[in-house]
Amino acid sequence: MDAPLTDDGGLMLAWAGGDSAAFGELYAKHKGPLYRFLLKTVKDRTVADELFQETWSRVIVARQRYRAEAKFSTWLLQIAHNLAVDSFRRQRPRAGAEEAEAVFAAQAAPEREQPDHALSDFELRRRMQRAIESLPDEQRTAFVLRMENELSLEDIAAVTGVGKETAKSRLRYAMARIRELVAE
Repeated sequence: MDAPLTDDGGLMLAWAGGDSAAFGELYAKHKGPLYRFLLKTVKDRTVADELFQETWSRVIVARQRYRAEAKFSTWLLQIAHNLAVDSFRRQRPRAGAEEAEAVFAAQAAPEREQPDHALSDFELRRRMQRAIESLPDEQRTAFVLRMENELSLEDIAAVTGVGKETAKSRLRYAMARIRELVAE
């Protein structure tokens, strides 16, 4: 079955067949969403940069083996997700109880307890970002894949390597937690 060159799978197959312009189209279309996914997943620009490069390196190496069985974006994000998980496993620094307590003790009173507080758009965005960052890794990944990359539950499950119900549960918990934190 020949995929049309306008879809990502077709572009990937064309590139594997020697059409270098097809890779340019794929890269231009997916570099932004891929980088945002990685940056929101690992929360460190340097690590995100490294994972971004490694993801594209893996795509380049795998181009001859690529089969258009799933959406290209799902395949690409699955590679990135797996690299991010590997990165988390390699570097799991943990704050000690004393260090964590000292940081929390130094924090100012929550904004909602300050008089005359009104949320600006900037504050709302900042709260949203903090809420996303506070989610457990699995929930944050599901949330970012859904909201940033507009993936379906099936695609989120495929990217993260879990069942559809698990992906649905993670997304539901993430949404509830974000609503709760943004409302505070």
